[in-house]
Amino acid sequence: MNHFKTLTVAAALLGGSALAGQAQELHFIMCGGEVRPADQKVIDKFQADNPGVTVKMEAVEWGTCQDKSMQLASAGDPPDVAYMGSRTLRQLANNDLIVPVTFTPEEEAVFQPGVLKTVTNGGQYWGIPHAFSTKALYINCAVVEAAGAECKAPETWADLVALSKQVTDNTDAAGIGIAGKDFDNTMHMFLDFLYSNGGVVFDADGKPALDSQQTRETLQLYADLLPYMQSGPTEWERDQMKDLFNDGQIAMYVTGPWGKGQHAEKVPNQLIVPIPHGPSGPSGTILITDSLAVFKGTGNEELATKLAKALTSGEAQYDLDSSWGLTPILDYEKVGMTDVYYKQDPWPVFVAGISTGGPEPMVENFKELQSVFTNMVQGIMLGEGSVDELVTQAGVELNDVK
Repeated sequence: MNHFKTLTVAAALLGGSALAGQAQELHFIMCGGEVRPADQKVIDKFQADNPGVTVKMEAVEWGTCQDKSMQLASAGDPPDVAYMGSRTLRQLANNDLIVPVTFTPEEEAVFQPGVLKTVTNGGQYWGIPHAFSTKALYINCAVVEAAGAECKAPETWADLVALSKQVTDNTDAAGIGIAGKDFDNTMHMFLDFLYSNGGVVFDADGKPALDSQQTRETLQLYADLLPYMQSGPTEWERDQMKDLFNDGQIAMYVTGPWGKGQHAEKVPNQLIVPIPHGPSGPSGTILITDSLAVFKGTGNEELATKLAKALTSGEAQYDLDSSWGLTPILDYEKVGMTDVYYKQDPWPVFVAGISTGGPEPMVENFKELQSVFTNMVQGIMLGEGSVDELVTQAGVELNDVK
């Protein structure tokens, strides 16, 4: 399918535009099943500012969306642009399916620290970040206080273990919810703690670096917390824990900024605090982005990049972040905005960990990467090896991940 369509039209209708005599249709795949109003506003203006250009939006649910974009591209019928998880960019780039992105120094300077690492591979940027999340520790104060403890932020892992134990020993609730299911957020939650201990998955040269003291300390934390977790942790993924938290069955767990609204009705007294830090590093968080990728071979790469940049510009991106409830992807004060939403509670907690956080690792085979972490986490939960044995094995497995 050729995405550049030529139609005979009266030049007068195009007002003398450079596109006179031509009409271009951009095929835009939007993962998530909907086009948000903030994005639609920009798309409408883009079409108005570019006579003859039509943006055909196709909203596809996450379960099939990314595979659809990849399959179309592999078959030689790519979309012009797609909104998808940044973790897919390396696979797309290595298969020569998308074009690299260039940012001016001014554009680079306004991104929050570490955000552009989520779209970097081989020294190039391969997507434009368009949605961003960080994590924090949520505490159900009613449960904590019922255990006879003060509802305040545990600063260290030792504090976290002690509070989890006190809740478990003195109430019917578990001290903490930890994800252990074969699911991506089992890896994500582990990385929240690893990045709060100075650890990395790949070093600055892109070489595997999981077999480390920091990883051993993080897995030991899981071993220390095991007696105080929800029953059967290998059966639970993070998003299922909101119900346990709301019902007072766990006192704490780690999730994103959306958690406040999910808990507000049933847990009016919730405390949102930074993820406690380990012995080898400061508090951090995993940095996860979704990005706009411009596909190669459509003939519309320049126009598609122009649209992607319009969607991610300061005011447009601010409207999306603030209306959707996302961690700010840009430092909007650097582009002259005042009274920004993320100065209000609880946003400072989610912003504070950005500078010390780490990216969701970008690999070609995400399932293989996920398995490395699942095997390690489930291994300690099920007593299938020591901390040292499991981390050593994870390091070996990571060497085989492409």
